[in-house]
Amino acid sequence: MPYSGALRIALVAPPLERVPPRAYGGTERIVHELVLELDRRGHNVTLFASGDSEPPANGQLIATVGEALRPTGFGGDASPYFYSTILDVLHRADEFDLIHAHLDWPGILLAHVSPTPVINTFHGRIDFPFAGRLFEDAPRGLVAISRAQAHLCPEVPWEAVVHNGLNLADAPFERRAGEELCFVGRIAPEKGVVDAIEVARLAGRKLRIAAKIGPRPDERAYYENVFMPALKAAGSNVEFLGEVGPHDRDRLFAESAASLMPGSWPEPFGLVAIESLACGTPVIARRAGGLPEILRDGVDGFLADDSQAMAFSVGRLDRLDRQAIRASVLERFSAERMTNDYLAVYRAMLDHMGRGVEPRLAASAARDRWAAASATDGPESEARQPALRTINAPIEAAASRRPD
Repeated sequence: MPYSGALRIALVAPPLERVPPRAYGGTERIVHELVLELDRRGHNVTLFASGDSEPPANGQLIATVGEALRPTGFGGDASPYFYSTILDVLHRADEFDLIHAHLDWPGILLAHVSPTPVINTFHGRIDFPFAGRLFEDAPRGLVAISRAQAHLCPEVPWEAVVHNGLNLADAPFERRAGEELCFVGRIAPEKGVVDAIEVARLAGRKLRIAAKIGPRPDERAYYENVFMPALKAAGSNVEFLGEVGPHDRDRLFAESAASLMPGSWPEPFGLVAIESLACGTPVIARRAGGLPEILRDGVDGFLADDSQAMAFSVGRLDRLDRQAIRASVLERFSAERMTNDYLAVYRAMLDHMGRGVEPRLAASAARDRWAAASATDGPESEARQPALRTINAPIEAAASRRPD
């Protein structure tokens, strides 16, 4: 019979940003929402994250680094810090019924060696050359955040697709917004920030940009050699605000006629979209990645295929109902709904591992199976080797390609 009681859950965040982030950090915001909701529902939550993160109200924080790496200006190889995070979790694995990792590729390694069942949510892109190798003989518990992301690797036995959710009820709302457009995100080629400047020019609208500048050499080079010349060429029609905090970000959304998301990369989800919609602000986005699963074309905004089409859509914004946009996203992409979905995944995983017994017994059974595999040269033991041999490149990818 399926177990429905309180669970001992480890939530594992990357060491790059604090939980919650003070400004930019999509993965860490999702982890924070899960911490709050699971703790509120009486589950015993342990958060593995940077030491400057907020601990669960009734659980504990295990510091994987003293403070989050990115805000300190760190732009080097994060691989050792991901290794260290995995070791921190493994040292305490038998304290949990289930581990929920948000590390992307390094989470596969954790799942292959952990004695406790692991759920792995992929927040970043997965269309890398090494994907087939790491997904070969994939462990159970892999979760995608959109159908589009999952379809990139259809051979993977995905446990579920769980759309992200946030606590959006307090987002500011303006029934009548201004005429300016906005762009929120990162200064990176895949985000399309220079395309946003072009869309605003073609539409004859001013644009405000609130975006993070990454510390890596390639990110700095793009900022200095591509973005800054485009910004200067646009003159007074474009205002660059830099990286802003949550309050200023939400106020920017609420005051804008629309948010622009012109990136052509396969955006796995797009937190910026639901944040904007929660303020009643429509989104004009390129038809890519998971965005068509969020945006109802002609209702929540418009999907387009190039800058010209996006600029044309600006002239159709007065047809949209900002209040209806807000009401819909609060229902479809709430933290409560996301947590319900993950709890269903947790219990399905535990029921499978323990055939319906109490999760502590399920975890014990899993540990016994892994111990037996480790003592032999059998298939389960061999299956762990691909992850061990190829983990460096995925860790670098996880650190460099961050979702909104």
